[in-house]
Amino acid sequence: MAVDETPEADVPPWRMLLAYARPHRWALLAGALLSLATGATGLALPLVARSLIDDLSEDRSIAGALVLMSVLVVANAGVGALGSYVLRRTAESVVLTARRRLSSYLLRLRIAAVDRTEPGDLMARVTSDSTLLREVTTDTLVGLGTGGLTAVATLVLMGVVDPVLLAVTAGVIAAAGTVIGVIVPRINRAAKRAAESVGLMGAALERVLGALRTVKASGAEHREERAVHAAAQESWRQSVRAAKWSALAGNTAGLSMQVAFITVLAVGGARVATGAIDVGTLVAFLLYVFYLMSPIQQVVGAVTQYQSGAAALTRIREAQLLPAEPAAEPAPLPEPGAEPAGLAFEDVRFRYADDLPFVHHGVSFRVPPRGMTAFVGPSGAGKTTVFSLIERFYEPTAGRILLDGADVTRYPIPALRAAIGYVEQDAPVLSGSLGDNLLLGNAAAGEDDVRAVLKTTRLDGLVARLPQGLDTLVGHRGTRLSGGERQRVAIARALLRRPRLLLLDEATSQLDAVNEAALRDTVAEVARSTTVLVVAHRLSTVTSADRIVVMDAGQVRAVGTHAELVAGDPLYAELATTQFLAATAGTA
Repeated sequence: MAVDETPEADVPPWRMLLAYARPHRWALLAGALLSLATGATGLALPLVARSLIDDLSEDRSIAGALVLMSVLVVANAGVGALGSYVLRRTAESVVLTARRRLSSYLLRLRIAAVDRTEPGDLMARVTSDSTLLREVTTDTLVGLGTGGLTAVATLVLMGVVDPVLLAVTAGVIAAAGTVIGVIVPRINRAAKRAAESVGLMGAALERVLGALRTVKASGAEHREERAVHAAAQESWRQSVRAAKWSALAGNTAGLSMQVAFITVLAVGGARVATGAIDVGTLVAFLLYVFYLMSPIQQVVGAVTQYQSGAAALTRIREAQLLPAEPAAEPAPLPEPGAEPAGLAFEDVRFRYADDLPFVHHGVSFRVPPRGMTAFVGPSGAGKTTVFSLIERFYEPTAGRILLDGADVTRYPIPALRAAIGYVEQDAPVLSGSLGDNLLLGNAAAGEDDVRAVLKTTRLDGLVARLPQGLDTLVGHRGTRLSGGERQRVAIARALLRRPRLLLLDEATSQLDAVNEAALRDTVAEVARSTTVLVVAHRLSTVTSADRIVVMDAGQVRAVGTHAELVAGDPLYAELATTQFLAATAGTA
């Protein structure tokens, strides 16, 4: 299974772990071999110790044995340190691979999937959940393999030294393994709940920080603080539960080895007394018992760590099962002077979810290339949804959307969006510099293009006033800019894409009268060479449109010019009258 593809729902966590580790398999193998070499040097020490004791008892020189033991000790430390570094570096690479691929996948999520999830929870899957892959890579993949092999090799050598004492040791280990087998499922459940709790805490915190001004203005800091603290407390509780079971498993393994040592000492002492074995054999076997503690605890640690890793991998897999747009390379932007696009909706029906009512009930209209078309109607009529469907943020439930006479589903999504400039209703600005925001949709735009767009949107004066010009940071979500400035940045960003189809959703709602009039002239100029669609409530914007689409309750009720609709459509006439009254009241 390729990691960058959507995994099947029934893929077990261990297969996902192997898929993440596969690109780093040679580094993992090198680390594992170094770990085995470390284990081999350690396994040789008891045999050398037995030889040294035999030499002492028979008055032979022990210089050779001491030199060999010194070499083994130094080699054990050096090879062990190198192996540990290789494994840790590889584990970090596995985490990096997982984060890159998961973040790339999340950026391709369909808007409908994002609507149903909490951004903070998704962020936790990229950060905290992927971090657990570091330990699970070294502890489970390598630790289980090297620890298991070392434990088996140790048991084999123990059998060579004395089979009776091996049987005693194996009986103690089997009893401990039964207890650990009962504990492991509890670790899995607690680890999964702990990971979910971290996601809920991230979601609660993101919810507050994303609307911190509203929270402060509402005097709701303490109430929201309690909600975040409750989520943090639940995360702590579940993590402590997982830690409790993990500690119990680890201590059970440690206790079993201590019991094995005492039992071997008692049985072995009796065998020495009867002459069945000599003292050197007992010392060598006891050293092996001591040495067996490390691989046994390594295996137990691998099993318990895998439970936490499995919970994290399950959450990562859940994120990768969310519906996403197909992966594709960015499409080139239209060349200067490209022909404007024609657009048509044919009996489009749409609702945001199966359990929600329809937003569009058979919407049909046609927009010829070039010129400005305004969409008007009461709130909730479905105007903004028209733009979301054009951008393919959502897919219609029924009907067709045509661009240049072809169904939009026939275009690759990057190619479709490359032809469109879109200014959202709230005109979001990303954290970073002003220049970064302007070039977000066209990083290759030249300085002349940027200067022209700045002048067109009347941002040139703002740039001149800023201390660092285009390099000035705009703050989180553009908080250092006014609402009108953010709207003009969004419009400039869209114009820099040289779109064949420009979508403006309430693009002048936060502009003053002077800037609105200037921008209205700009849009009119753009409409001579581009197809412009505008969602508008201001009469000044609507009256300059070439055609007006009146929407109500998810349907198109009328299409025409301002004069035609005032005379022929009561709803539009009422909206126009309301606008006149509002304008009059505003100037009084």
